[in-house]
Amino acid sequence: KRMGIPDKSKLGVESTLEGYLYPETYTFHKYTSPEKIIDHMLDLFDEKVASSLKSHPWGINAEGRHKLITLASIVEKESGNFEEQPTIASVYWNRLRKGMRMQADPTTIYGLMPNFDGNLKRKHLLTPGPYNTYKMKGLPAGPIANPGLSAVAATLDPATTEYLFFVSKNNGTHVFSKDYATHDKYVTEYQKRRKSRNRSKNKE
Repeated sequence: KRMGIPDKSKLGVESTLEGYLYPETYTFHKYTSPEKIIDHMLDLFDEKVASSLKSHPWGINAEGRHKLITLASIVEKESGNFEEQPTIASVYWNRLRKGMRMQADPTTIYGLMPNFDGNLKRKHLLTPGPYNTYKMKGLPAGPIANPGLSAVAATLDPATTEYLFFVSKNNGTHVFSKDYATHDKYVTEYQKRRKSRNRSKNKE
């Protein structure tokens, strides 16, 4: 209630502090209560993040700020390289503007927790749920991580691109594309061939 987190119970989702616990290295006394720890993390969120959210057009109310933190959490989970975060954010903003599905693996995985075994399967992508952005349009029910300042900044001020797709290069970076045909070529190059090579090595 203090953070203005919207009630998502109609979606079958409990309201939690996911996204609002500022990620930082903290030092506490051994017997500090969980309440005081959480209060301190929320205070730091207010200090570091809250005011910047209110500067965005979506930030005029709690629902809009919740959406911004949700998007920033996706950027956080999708990026292995901080420098790519503004570009990754641009992909998702472009998708939202076009009414495309977000199709973010981390959101679907979050919805499977705590029963996810590390293997995201086709059946998972085809099963509707409040976090499965392969089956729904728009943002998932809420944040899937506690985004850092760089992910929040990238979400509020994304790069200007026409990119709609990206795929991992398996080295912490991604390759971006404007159309599906190019994206599919990159998927074959960086993902399918890698899996094929790994299968061959396992047979050896």
